Amino acid sequence: MGSGSMLPRRALGRQLRKMRLRQGMTQAAAARAAESSPQTYGRLEDGLKTKVTDMAMNALCNAFSGTDEERTMILDLAREIRQTMGSDGGWWQTHQEAVPSTFDYFIDLEETATRIFSWEIALVPGLLQTREYRRALLWAEFPTMPTREVELTLDVVQQRQKALTKNNFHFEAMIAECVLHTVVGGPATVADQLSHLLTVSRQANVTLRVVGRQARDPLGLIAGSFVKFDLPHLPTSRMRQSPVVYAEGYFGKVYLEREAEIAAHSAVVERLRRVAHSEDESRDLVLGALKELDR
Repeated sequence: MGSGSMLPRRALGRQLRKMRLRQGMTQAAAARAAESSPQTYGRLEDGLKTKVTDMAMNALCNAFSGTDEERTMILDLAREIRQTMGSDGGWWQTHQEAVPSTFDYFIDLEETATRIFSWEIALVPGLLQTREYRRALLWAEFPTMPTREVELTLDVVQQRQKALTKNNFHFEAMIAECVLHTVVGGPATVADQLSHLLTVSRQANVTLRVVGRQARDPLGLIAGSFVKFDLPHLPTSRMRQSPVVYAEGYFGKVYLEREAEIAAHSAVVERLRRVAHSEDESRDLVLGALKELDR
């Protein structure tokens, strides 16, 4: 895990929220127990940067009637957070012009995950996009973006794609068949992108499968595109981290971390795996789409 990771903060916030709700307490009551403002306590549960002391954590554990195991977990997470407080964060912190603060958590997850599952119904997943494909998408979404900012953003995308070279990491990409036939940036850009998919799909740590037009289970289309991150144990506390799901649309982005939300998306993953073409069949579909461009 990179230094300055947001993950221990998010884990602490989730655990405190779970304990508070079990006790039937409001955030205002929890803030009084921790001798902090409601705003500060709210930031704590949201996993945002705020001071974390053992005294406050012990007070919250008392107020929430925490078990000995829960208290140990909370204090371990607090220690883990303090150990990273003085760090400058991950590599993306030096690319703030091109990385919105709302995207910090996504890159943190991407850098930390041991396995990522991506389901896309419209576009090639970000980790598999060529530079020119991504450039065309940027111009479509932000037609007035200055050239320098475009290039900085593309540099960040390429830096993110280094995740595919990590040890103990697997990227499983599922795409709807229509993605192969969507023209982004013109035929030459699409041809280069499809060729790249053929190449990267042969990497040992990459699985690329296509869900065909004739697939009889429409659940993936109903669910929409999403990314599921499987995370390792936290390095200091060794606390097991629950998966996180990220869903993005034109009008907003959302991180899903509740147990029921993760279970629902895990069910979608399994159903997609059942109806998707095999890896070899998927490569044939990519090759077929590439040949169509030459006609």
